[in-house]
Amino acid sequence: MLLFNSVMLALPVVFLIASVVIAVKAFEKGKSRKKTVLMQLVSFAAVFAICMICPMAASAATGEAAAAASSNGMAYIGAAIATGLSCIGGGIAVGNAAPAAIGATSEDPKAFGKAIIFVALGEGIALYGMLISIMIISSIG
Repeated sequence: MLLFNSVMLALPVVFLIASVVIAVKAFEKGKSRKKTVLMQLVSFAAVFAICMICPMAASAATGEAAAAASSNGMAYIGAAIATGLSCIGGGIAVGNAAPAAIGATSEDPKAFGKAIIFVALGEGIALYGMLISIMIISSIG
């Protein structure tokens, strides 16, 4: 069992290193950046799937107590994904809205109130994600 766990821990790392090496070699041989980035995203998705499936299979084999711990872990992963993706979306929104708001304010100072609302809406996305994460984590215990 210890050997199986060691292999399962090493497999994602080996797969990611191999995908980076293959992507670098492909780019050096003249493949486009789009193809190499797409290959990296696919390899990341495969490693993510491996990292999600292996603990589920191990908990199914060990019994009910491990399955409860696995479901708690999945809730934590869900909370992290909710916060992470909402913060990325909020950052993109603020990154696009803030320069536009500054430009509008420099042309017409009266437009500041209208422009800052759009910046605040972008930041609200991150707050909603954090709120969902808090709700997920509070439902665990």
